[in-house]
Amino acid sequence: MIQASICTIGNEILIGQVVDTNSSRIASALEESGIRVIRMLSIGDDREEILNNLRNELSQSDIVITTGGLGPTKDDITKGVLAELSGSTGYVEHAGQLAIVRDILHSRGLDMLDSNRAQALVPDRCEVIPNHLGTAPIMVFRFPEESFNATLYALPGVPFEAVGAIPEVLKDIRANYPLTHILHRSLMVYGMAESALSEFIAPWEDALPKDMHLAYLPHPLTGIRLRLSIYGGSQEEQESRAGEQIARLKEMLSNKVYSDQDDTLEATLGRLFKSAGMTLSAAESCTGGEISHLITSVPGSSAYYLGSVTSYAVSVKERVLGVPADTIERFGVVSSEVAAAMAEGVRRVTGSDYAVSTTGLAGPDGDACNPVGTVWIGVAGPSGVKTLKKHFRHDRKRNIQRFAAEALDFLRLRVLEDLSN
Repeated sequence: MIQASICTIGNEILIGQVVDTNSSRIASALEESGIRVIRMLSIGDDREEILNNLRNELSQSDIVITTGGLGPTKDDITKGVLAELSGSTGYVEHAGQLAIVRDILHSRGLDMLDSNRAQALVPDRCEVIPNHLGTAPIMVFRFPEESFNATLYALPGVPFEAVGAIPEVLKDIRANYPLTHILHRSLMVYGMAESALSEFIAPWEDALPKDMHLAYLPHPLTGIRLRLSIYGGSQEEQESRAGEQIARLKEMLSNKVYSDQDDTLEATLGRLFKSAGMTLSAAESCTGGEISHLITSVPGSSAYYLGSVTSYAVSVKERVLGVPADTIERFGVVSSEVAAAMAEGVRRVTGSDYAVSTTGLAGPDGDACNPVGTVWIGVAGPSGVKTLKKHFRHDRKRNIQRFAAEALDFLRLRVLEDLSN
């Protein structure tokens, strides 16, 4: 299998001034094309560091992709280092890239400077893939077998340009390397801790064939994505074998699985409500609109989502949602009774088939009865109202995410239960 390394170049990454998003986007594209990424690293703007690291990667990988250091300023030294690494004896002007540079500058009302023109100069031992999104060209260095027997692709560091270069880079790779297929299948699981899930499916995982690999990818808003990967073989064979394994896993995990694709709770709910022809609303206190945001982030959500009430203040809970004052006084704002009344209230106000509510303490402070991280969730529907209490131990932002995700999953399970009866 063809192996690749990805190297980002620039002090701004090492000091945390810029977040490296290029590597993840490039790695994802390479994996989908059947290229295994064996390493990612970041290198500062230092000649010796760049030379030493690139020599090492070229000796161990078939393909090395770099991003950054190709701009017009003095700290952009990558081009010169690559010229040295490749044994180039000079630079040549690439007419196609020069024309692109000129067009970009003129479109912005700028004059061509010597520093801009210099970006079209490339080492004489490289090939050029024109960069139509920026001024720095994509340079391709093919090293002979007696040196590294590898290919290096130098991409601009600007994420828009680096990501835009991926299709052309992959086209060149396919023309020069025999690629094998990599299959990835995902299963989305919610309601189990990663450690508990791992222990529960251990017999199944231990029995996987050696060419299959399982990865656990947790996220507070989506639960755990189980990614099953198969390297090598025909795509048809991979699909069949993966399908058999996924079917066994779904049977084991039952309703803990909410999707058999790379998915989100809100998108899954959207398909569920659309297919059933039902509508939804929300009443949020501690989540402050996060549930509504997630639901409306799904294209087409207007077909089933009617709206929400962010009832942060007690007065809004009472006056808009109709939560009785004596209920709040007797049980407290963070309680099963208030969560139930909020869900019933917003369902009544909007006329929706289902409604979900949250009331809790995201932090940093708790109260006399409830510690930070406590949330009550309510779901009201045709079969009545049900509530759920959860407690998390995170910071405010993470607690809000977990509250919202728990609410969406509780809603999902309640709707599925009603539809099955």
